[in-house]
Amino acid sequence: MRNIRKILLLAALVAAGGASAQDKLGKQITEDIKQNTTFGGYVVGRATATTQNDAASHTNMDLRYTRLYVDGKVLDFKYKLQVEMVGDPRILDAWAEWQRYKFFSVKFGQFKRAFTFENPMNPWNIGFGGYSQLTSKLAGMSDRVGEHSSGGRDMGVQVQGDLLPIGKDKHNFLHYQVGLYNGQGINQKDINKHKDLIGGIFFYPIKKLAIAAFGWNGRYTKNGVDADRKRWALGVNYEADWTVRAEYAASKGQKITTNGLSGSDKADAWYITVGAPVTKKCKVYAKWDVLRDTKEWSSTNSIYALSANYYFYKNLKLQANYSFVNNKTASGDKHYNTLDLQLYWRF
Repeated sequence: MRNIRKILLLAALVAAGGASAQDKLGKQITEDIKQNTTFGGYVVGRATATTQNDAASHTNMDLRYTRLYVDGKVLDFKYKLQVEMVGDPRILDAWAEWQRYKFFSVKFGQFKRAFTFENPMNPWNIGFGGYSQLTSKLAGMSDRVGEHSSGGRDMGVQVQGDLLPIGKDKHNFLHYQVGLYNGQGINQKDINKHKDLIGGIFFYPIKKLAIAAFGWNGRYTKNGVDADRKRWALGVNYEADWTVRAEYAASKGQKITTNGLSGSDKADAWYITVGAPVTKKCKVYAKWDVLRDTKEWSSTNSIYALSANYYFYKNLKLQANYSFVNNKTASGDKHYNTLDLQLYWRF
């Protein structure tokens, strides 16, 4: 607060025409940027083997992520720029957020949509080699509607805040977030007359336990065709030494293909994840992950997964993942196993 009052005083002097004050204000902002800006990145390498008969290859090695970022804070504004370097380089995150008050902050730019617990999470913290089908298909990553791969992100403006401190630890009982987005995914301008409204409300009966509900009223346009995205989700998340996370989401709206709208206008998905500590450096997870592309049991793709995460230190992790897939909609192999090793490191 002392620095803020100093800068406001200097700003008043600038308004009065003080040239020296202008220099001081410029130096103060420059110093804040220098002191509060972080440059970094992370890389995830992967080796995979599968028993799927119709797979293009039964073994493969690739880079899953190679990302660079800069983030920081100046005055009351936090900011971030993140780019993906694998394949064609592209901007993932580019936003600034006014954080003067805990109960009300405003974010503008390109960032994660405010839908589900898992979507805003960093890949480091998921516990598995990839996001759930719920997040991938119903939260805007490789969305079932036909949107280009957007990593759960879009261009928009969002307000959020924390309210009602309770308990001896004075943790906030309520968190809210509401965003208005273009609806077209990353690095795209809006091409219809509809903005996507997405929001969530979180309740924290205890500090590390969240119960939340989410809603999404949106419309996506491609090849001159409009498709609705009307979705809702419920979830619970407990994160401590143990992890318990479960979510259910339902969607109404068809897919867009080269021939126009196709497929069922209903879909749903759910997952349940449990993580248990083995040692201080090792944590194991189990997950049941289900997508019903037409909201019928005949369209079920079920994944049963196990994962072990070993931290050599906080910025270097080795992850082993096993999954058994039972895909009732596959035209080829409906049952197969996949094993992969992933090495995470960041700087």
